[in-house]
Amino acid sequence: MGEWAHGLFSCFSDIGACFMVSFLPCIPFGKNMEAAGLTSCFVGGLILFVPLLDIICWFKLRGAIREQHGIEGSLFGDIFAILCCGWCAMIQETSQCKLSPQGGMARA
Repeated sequence: MGEWAHGLFSCFSDIGACFMVSFLPCIPFGKNMEAAGLTSCFVGGLILFVPLLDIICWFKLRGAIREQHGIEGSLFGDIFAILCCGWCAMIQETSQCKLSPQGGMARA
């Protein structure tokens, strides 16, 4: 099993993702949902505006990214990361989704 390409608190290692998550979080969330194969980018972005559904889908998204990239972890760890440092978790997910499961760039 692998590890995340960037640590949870490596927020500034991808400054572009940092700005997007800080100012327009619906865009990276939607792109991450699409990259994980859960839904389209548009629907994923809209989900972020629906209370409770956003959190449930975020847990599912993080689990899907871990599974897709062979990253060790658990639902408890995902809940902890999202609830304790949501922006850091989203930046970490965004940085990971830029990598294909094989380690190459999947998209710009």
